[in-house]
Formats: sequence, C-alpha cells, structure tokens
Amino acid sequence: MSAQNTYRAVASGATGILIVGASFPVTALLGGYPVLAGQAIRYAVGGLVLLGVLLARGRRLPKPGLRDLAGMAGMVIAGMLGFNAAILAAEQYATPGFVSAVVGVSPLVLAVAVPLLGGRRPAVAALLGAALVVLGVAVLTGGGSWHGPGLVLALLCMVGEVLFTLCAVGTVNRLGALEVSTWACLIAAVGGAVVATAVDGAAAWRLPTQGEAVALGVLSVLVTAVAFTCWYTCVAAIGADRAGVLIGLMPVSGLVVSVLLGLQPMSLAGVVGALAVAGGCVLGLRRRRELSGRRVPSEARPAPRPAVRG
Repeated sequence: MSAQNTYRAVASGATGILIVGASFPVTALLGGYPVLAGQAIRYAVGGLVLLGVLLARGRRLPKPGLRDLAGMAGMVIAGMLGFNAAILAAEQYATPGFVSAVVGVSPLVLAVAVPLLGGRRPAVAALLGAALVVLGVAVLTGGGSWHGPGLVLALLCMVGEVLFTLCAVGTVNRLGALEVSTWACLIAAVGGAVVATAVDGAAAWRLPTQGEAVALGVLSVLVTAVAFTCWYTCVAAIGADRAGVLIGLMPVSGLVVSVLLGLQPMSLAGVVGALAVAGGCVLGLRRRRELSGRRVPSEARPAPRPAVRG
C-alpha cells in the first residue's frame, strides 16, 4: 500500500473514532428513552442509509457465507448490542472514568491478539504505541473507581470493544467495509427490536421527543453509518492491530467536546493524557518492516489475494 493510501486509511479510522467519542454528549439526550428500542431504531436507520449508498453506487448487498455470518454475529452481539448494554450496566457500579480506562486497554489487546491469531509475533512498535495509548487514556480519564461487579462489567465492555473489531477482520476483507457495516446494522436492528419487544412490550415503542429524535438521527447517520464504515475501511487497509491504537482517540474527542460545551474544564491531566494518546497513535501506526527492509503485510491481510466484493 502506498503512503498516500495509508494516510487516507488512518484518516478514515481516526474520523470514525473521533465521531464516536464526540457523540457521548448526544447519547446523554436519550437517557429517558427505552434503551433497546433506541438501539434498534438507530441501527435500522443507519443500515437503510448504508444500503441506499450501496445501491446508489451500483453495488449489491452480497450474500454472506457461514464464516461471514459468524463474524457479524460476534460484531452485533458482543460489539454493538452487548457493548452498549455492558456500558449502561457498568456505569451503575463504576465511574465513567474507570470504565473508559478499562476500555482503553483494548488497543493493547488488539496489538497482541491479532498477530498471534495470524501466526505472527506482535510488532514492537504496535505494542509500545498501544501501551502509551493505554497510559494516556488512564491519565486522561483519571482512573476512576468501582465497587461490586463494576470491574467485571468494565472488562466486558473492553471485550465487546475488542470483538467489534476482531470479529470483523476476515468478513470485511471478503465482503467490503460498506457491505459489512450495512449487514451488521440490519442484523442489529432486527435483533434489538425482537429483544426490546420481548423485554418491554409495547412500552418500548413510544414516540421520541424532539430532542430524542434529533439524537437518534445523529447516532444513526453519523455515529453508525459514517463512523462504522470509516472504521472498517481503516481496519481492512492497515490491520486491526495497528488501527487499534486509534481507539484511544475516543475519550480525547469526548473530552474536547465536553470542554467546548462547558460540561467540564480542561485540566493538566487531560492535556498530558491527550498528548500521550497522540504519541502512542503515531508510534503504533508506524509501518512494520522486515530485516530486508520490505514491509510486512498487514495483519488484516496476511497474504496478497484477489479482493472479493459483492
């Protein structure tokens, strides 16, 4: 991959993560709306938007194979519906800073797990960069505290974040980032609707207020349709282990938006943590090269092969 294409992929992934981080104040507007129904609506609208973009480009939604369905099931159950449910549960027993700090460990997990699953040794640059990102997130969020099952629930959030990326690697390479994002949203919409109806019945489907409708619209289009596609495009291009360090930008984006909205002041710890995350991203995104000077293939694409797209 050329340097220009790599920069574009990194910019795409960073854009997706920054959008997600910046959406935290928007998500707060849905505090009184049924959680499961809100997720179902969000993913349904996002999936339809992505499907429209796909068709407008003259492409079809490909039929997924069994491996693709297994990967998308992991994305939806653990990384989308499960992750959101775990976040809500964890914040009852732990401070948001603690949950963010634990989720911030996911870049390091990806830096180790992805190459090992591909039969490779973890890249030193990726490990060091991910470790610096983890440290930066911990400083940025202040560490926080927990009680009862708070630690376990925070760890489940981290696992969901990791599986959201890890389960998608092979499927994205086979079907494409836009196609996988579309399928995942549609599957999550159906699954969320079924669970919401089973749990809350007709009460799950009340009309949203004006503020809630705006929040659902922003989450559906920007945070789901745009951010998902940006992220998976990056993962497919540079590998999940290298792209993983960008996850650290999520709390940085959330901090900046909160400061701009006057929800919290900027602190020295926030500045130091943000600089550490930025340094970790730069280090972790460095190209890996073999002793001969040739670049090692991306972990997301361990060997060159023809692209398969619908």
